[in-house]
Amino acid sequence: MRLLLLGGTEFVGRAVAEAALARGWEVTVFHRGRHEAPPGTRELLGDRTEVDGLAALDEEPGTWDVVVDTWSSAPRAVRDAARLLRDRAGRYVYVSSCSVYTWAPPAGYGEDAPVVEGASPDADVTDYARDKRGGELAAVDAFGADRSVLVRAGLLLGPYENVGRLPWWLNRVARGGPVLAPGPRDLPLQYVDGRDLAEWILGAAEQGLSGPYNLMSPQGHTTMGELLEACVRVTGGPAELRWTAPEVVLDAGVEPWTQLPVWVPPHSDMHDALHSADVSRAVATGLRCRPVAETVADTWAWLRGIGGTAPQRPDRTVKGLDPEVEAKVLAAAQGV
Repeated sequence: MRLLLLGGTEFVGRAVAEAALARGWEVTVFHRGRHEAPPGTRELLGDRTEVDGLAALDEEPGTWDVVVDTWSSAPRAVRDAARLLRDRAGRYVYVSSCSVYTWAPPAGYGEDAPVVEGASPDADVTDYARDKRGGELAAVDAFGADRSVLVRAGLLLGPYENVGRLPWWLNRVARGGPVLAPGPRDLPLQYVDGRDLAEWILGAAEQGLSGPYNLMSPQGHTTMGELLEACVRVTGGPAELRWTAPEVVLDAGVEPWTQLPVWVPPHSDMHDALHSADVSRAVATGLRCRPVAETVADTWAWLRGIGGTAPQRPDRTVKGLDPEVEAKVLAAAQGV
């Protein structure tokens, strides 16, 4: 198989490149040159936001079996790339997001749930949900419904994470002391390890799949307790998880998802939307999710290997809770 990756140097794109190389695929990576491409790939440089930014692709001879595009900004960039490649590639896989669903989708929502309105494949940057939906429309417009795959990813974790969720928890737990652990401990979580997402994408290409797929672990694959306890084990620090009722956390003004990454309160629209999707289509077509302990351990090993500070995408909000705020919430929880 010949794979063209639009992106491919960070997080999900890098995981796709490494997985494809491990399968013996020929991998070409088109990127801006801001990060090193995975060893073993062929590089093409260009900035798809610039005039003639796709020139390197246009001049490259040959065809590809599949294109994987991880773009997260103006949909017109997906439009331009997909139109350029529609006669030179067999299939176009666009890594989208479950954010394309109209907020807030009910628990158990499938791929047929309503999507956001007002998205266009010709748009400049709007907002994340419409940008991703516009990217989907651009892929389908160029490749058709039968040759495009829309990967509606949920919460993404694992090595190379550049959003700041699991790396923040790992560093916080490694620092030790009392740790604000937002309850309940058995809160069910849905997420996908970037490497498992990558393997599914490659399998989808091999199977000739098309259409939209919710891509995250089955509901309840792990819990908040299992995630944080795995962080304690792998870091080996003297951390003490102090499980705190969700109402105490919320009453303190702490923002779910951002200040306490991954966590959202139970029985809420946020939990239904972020941790309760129906992923039966993905599972039936080969999605396999590794245990949370493996994701946590491998992320910690990667984080230590790069000096403890994870890369941070400039177009994503900084995650994590200020230590002083954490101490105040813990004190309030204990009635101090």
